[in-house]
Amino acid sequence: MIRDLFISLRSGAELGDVLPQILLVIICVLLALTFHECAHGFAAYKLGDPTARDLGRLTLDPRKHLDPIGTLCMLLFGFGWAKPVPVRSRYFKKPRRDMAITAFAGPAANILLSFVALLFQHIFAVLYANAVSNNAAAVSLDGPSFGMNVLFIATMFFGYLHSLNLSLAVFNLIPIPPLDGSRILFLFLPDKYYFALMRYERIIMFVMLALLWTGIVTLPISAVCNWISNGMSFIIELIPGL
Repeated sequence: MIRDLFISLRSGAELGDVLPQILLVIICVLLALTFHECAHGFAAYKLGDPTARDLGRLTLDPRKHLDPIGTLCMLLFGFGWAKPVPVRSRYFKKPRRDMAITAFAGPAANILLSFVALLFQHIFAVLYANAVSNNAAAVSLDGPSFGMNVLFIATMFFGYLHSLNLSLAVFNLIPIPPLDGSRILFLFLPDKYYFALMRYERIIMFVMLALLWTGIVTLPISAVCNWISNGMSFIIELIPGL
């Protein structure tokens, strides 16, 4: 994400055009990571585990959730993670099932937020296109009005919010530790295989970081995100006027 924006600067883009986009990406990253972890904590709380509540993690305050490396990866690549919400499975009535539900809650929250963001992106894009069409002469002479600039920025903001939430959800559903997908995998794997896999959590994470840096993982994840995004757009475009 931000890496691409910096590359565009080196290619000759104006700082005044790129800086607002960088700020929008930062805001969207904070929102995506915060909703993700808060959803984990909320699901665990509803299933009987008060740990997240007791530690003050049932909040939308980004400072409670951000992991430095995971946040940096989100900013640079569009894929990352936040500081995991502590979960105590001993509070769950059905530990395997409830752990999987808690793990899925984070990506599910991001997918929902991604869909809502895409809906608003479509709405603001239509409003902006109509404003340009109705004020074509004025725009050509004096440049876009303040209202049109607001519509354009809002369209860009919700576009970033859509893509970042979707990429965060898809990335975290990969079934390797310490990502959420590994906790969902726990529902299906025998204990001995699951805990054998978890022993290599740190090594697997370093390998994943290396693959992110090289871009090898980026292509398949981006393909899945594009497929889901196209499906969301198809649904939204069924709404009259969009």
